[in-house]
Amino acid sequence: MALFNNASFHTCHESTGKEFESCLPIQWQSINRITTLNDPHLLLDVSNGIATLTLNQPDRLNALSQQMTDELLETTGALERDNNVRCVVLRGTGRAFMAGGDIKGMHKSLHADRTGHIESMELRVIRAHQLISQLRRMPKPVLAAVHGAVAGFGVGLAMAADLVVARDDTFFLVAYRHIGLTADSGVTHFLPRMLGERKALELSLLGNKFPAMEALTAGMINWVISQDHFDDFVQQTAQHLADGPTRALGRAKQLMRSSFDNTWDQQSHREAESIAFAAATEDHLEGVRAFVEKRKAQFTGN
Repeated sequence: MALFNNASFHTCHESTGKEFESCLPIQWQSINRITTLNDPHLLLDVSNGIATLTLNQPDRLNALSQQMTDELLETTGALERDNNVRCVVLRGTGRAFMAGGDIKGMHKSLHADRTGHIESMELRVIRAHQLISQLRRMPKPVLAAVHGAVAGFGVGLAMAADLVVARDDTFFLVAYRHIGLTADSGVTHFLPRMLGERKALELSLLGNKFPAMEALTAGMINWVISQDHFDDFVQQTAQHLADGPTRALGRAKQLMRSSFDNTWDQQSHREAESIAFAAATEDHLEGVRAFVEKRKAQFTGN
């Protein structure tokens, strides 16, 4: 697991405890606290500009716990601020990407204090929604690489990414009806826009499995890849994103997302502003120079 680059390592390798943490780049100090927990619910690897976040509760199919929510929030917040990270990848360990919420935890909470359970449910969802918002505003590409079950909160988590690649054994399940709840994690925002109202209602009201190939045909995801080629495809796609003009790609994300709420006049104004922003970057200068010189551009994210 790479938490920082080799130069940082050689500076810090003889330090321990708080001394070790204090010599880390500031944006990584909260991540160091997370990844040194005895039972981390999230794993982080940073390499070649790609930060891979891996949900790490395989025995529970990566069900969303409060600890996992906290770790995801802290880590994505740090990645948002780190200019050395130019692409974020979401993955899961074990047989599933994410099987939804922590149902066993809900059962325990319900029987211990039902009134408290109701109040805590709302607060937990509000906090989990901060994670979805954080991913949506991430100023660099976010790629979700999913497999197996993608259920409940897992659906919204995957849809919050900019691009989604699914292994061919993947299925999506808007599972809330099975436990007598309504959807969270932005599912009611994402699915009607991606699939249309009728299909979104079908998935929500019936709670049936939605196989990866059907999700691809419907426009919910970008690719379905066989198990033999999945990891290579994820790595190649993430590297292609990380090697791009990061600031321009971040603005492109914002433009696409805001278009649903803007009039033509508003959107055209935002496009003009974003062009001016991107034109001031070093990557724009490099891109034009590379085109004229008939070579591949070497973008730095600046």
